[in-house]
Amino acid sequence: MAIILLTGGTGLIGQTLQKQLENNNHKVRILTRSPKLDNHFKWDIKANYIDEKVFDNLDYIIHLAGAGIADKRWTDERKQVLINSRVESSGLLFSKIKELNIPLKGFISASGIGYYGAITSSKIYSEEDQPADDFIAKICIEWEAAANQFKTLNIPVTILRTGVVLSSNGGALKKMNTPLFLSALGTGKQYIPWIHIDDLCNLYVKAIEDDSFTGIYNAVAPEHKTNNDFTKTLAKVVKKPVLPINAPGFILKIVLGELAAIVLEGSRVSAEKTTASYNYKYENLEKALYAIYT
Repeated sequence: MAIILLTGGTGLIGQTLQKQLENNNHKVRILTRSPKLDNHFKWDIKANYIDEKVFDNLDYIIHLAGAGIADKRWTDERKQVLINSRVESSGLLFSKIKELNIPLKGFISASGIGYYGAITSSKIYSEEDQPADDFIAKICIEWEAAANQFKTLNIPVTILRTGVVLSSNGGALKKMNTPLFLSALGTGKQYIPWIHIDDLCNLYVKAIEDDSFTGIYNAVAPEHKTNNDFTKTLAKVVKKPVLPINAPGFILKIVLGELAAIVLEGSRVSAEKTTASYNYKYENLEKALYAIYT
């Protein structure tokens, strides 16, 4: 049994991950601004505060906290919130671990496939590739740099560059599965690197239970799907029609602004390194969607 501190534990991924960790007999502590349960502990990033009781006999930190990338338009103010919510929270955890001399066995952090940029190309991106030079990549670069600080304390670091997470409880599928019909976006030729939430949570559990599972891994399914293919597969599973005309990219740019890039662009991301260490439960999109909707 490990004692694990989980940030972002009240979010979509965090709630599922907590259940999975507890099912594997681990003890989970949640950092939250408004503690309500016995395993909740208060933190306030702006005030540079964490309830130090959360660190008693602590083994691991899983850091998921961060403002939602697609929740609001990317104004200059919002962009800073997206970066600060990830970097400052990581920095606060690092400073407390260093100050209290906590012998963590590992620091496991979320990141995103946005590291490779909002771009559609013929390239299949692997963990060894260099980051892009756009805003979504900037978020991921600073996010990962904040996580890698823990290496200076001789604490192993695992980073999961995560694709679109498929879940029955919300997230991207809730936005895609509109009430009457479905529509591909823009050209539809952009790729959607995806992962079922069960596989993503299993990867976090693996990072706790397998000491060799350190470094950077793409948390995406092995199967590559374009936006057109994804939309058709989703339509088949939920039994809804697909509009014959894709949602025009210029309208999405008007509605979403710069944020539109993350839905209008997308390249393939390799899961080869991850599959060498982990057997996916859902390698196939159709199987993943049927598991969610049936």
